Amino acid sequence: MSRSLARLVVLVAGVLSLAGCSALPGTGPIEADVLSSQDKPGHNPLGFRIVPLTPATVSVLESEQLPSLSTLDATAPALGANGTIGPGDELSISVFEVGSGLFASGNSAAGARTRSSSAPDTPASNVTMLPPIGVDQHGDIPFPYIGNLHAAGMTESELGKAIASHLAGLAQDPQVLVHILTDLHNSVIVSGDIHHPGRQFLTLAHEGLLDIVAMAGGATHSTEDSIVLLSRKGVTGRVPLRTLENDPTQNIPLMPGDQVQVIYLPRTYTVFGAAHVTETPFNTPVLTLAQAAARIGGPDDARADPNAVFLFRFESNPVAGKLGLSPRPGGVPIIYKLDMMEPTAYFLAGKVAMKDKDLIYVANAKTDRLYKLVNLIGTLVSPAMSAAWVAK
Repeated sequence: MSRSLARLVVLVAGVLSLAGCSALPGTGPIEADVLSSQDKPGHNPLGFRIVPLTPATVSVLESEQLPSLSTLDATAPALGANGTIGPGDELSISVFEVGSGLFASGNSAAGARTRSSSAPDTPASNVTMLPPIGVDQHGDIPFPYIGNLHAAGMTESELGKAIASHLAGLAQDPQVLVHILTDLHNSVIVSGDIHHPGRQFLTLAHEGLLDIVAMAGGATHSTEDSIVLLSRKGVTGRVPLRTLENDPTQNIPLMPGDQVQVIYLPRTYTVFGAAHVTETPFNTPVLTLAQAAARIGGPDDARADPNAVFLFRFESNPVAGKLGLSPRPGGVPIIYKLDMMEPTAYFLAGKVAMKDKDLIYVANAKTDRLYKLVNLIGTLVSPAMSAAWVAK
């Protein structure tokens, strides 16, 4: 190598050294930067905590209980409540009377007259079917000779007895049969990513949340990526459809007026740092941290520090409490650290379930910037070396 070329190499190396390796491009901090930022208020405004992924930590994560709809279940309907009458319903009412009744006009058009063949002296009975009667917004119905009668909250049998009681002084031995023609009150609305959205009717079988989803044709997408929202009296609860299928306690009975919405919400996790992939869908009911790392091809051999793989997550307050951290509104920011140079880490990673919107960061190796510096020097000096070789 000529003296001038040697001077050029020294000059380039010196300038780059003065600029520092920090001037070189990078994909993120190294392990030491992440660990030290925890105790620097200026670098940690969220107050995140770094928790090593140990067997004890994994045991806490495995014991996590998913949020339930039990708060909505506290106001579940009583037995038989789905058979009650309510505003918007349309009723069919038939009145049975003995002899020349209150509703009979003396001709066949007024009602059907029947006489017992085995008892010829038994008075004829009349059956009068009234036109359909609607229940108004206050829960009342208009009834001939009685006026307005409050029907909301009654069953068909209870309303029939109430009408007969009011007619007792006007008709001879009246008996009343009530049948709900249009049962708008005992219904729920199902919408969203469902095959048959619309109104679904509740029966005395007390259909649960999963039953209504099935009656509406089921979700249009995979159950793993479908969320069910239940709105009741201004309060909304949510549960993954897959959880609803596997946990009977979540299949709470529905109430008239409930609103059910099925939402397609594909789960993904994001990857930063020295890795090959940036964002990946779950595409499986349960995805572990080990599987998530494998899907991105693992840490990059040329750039990554396998001692420093981090999982970023806002953890629920119950889990954070078991880890010895103080609860916060909206959850506690936690960074789980995994050392993939330890064989035990692979067993632990296989037991940690990923959550929607988790973030994995693979730290750069300490020598990554030095490696880039050497490559940059080689790129700058290579043309001069080639020219010197040709000039010989």
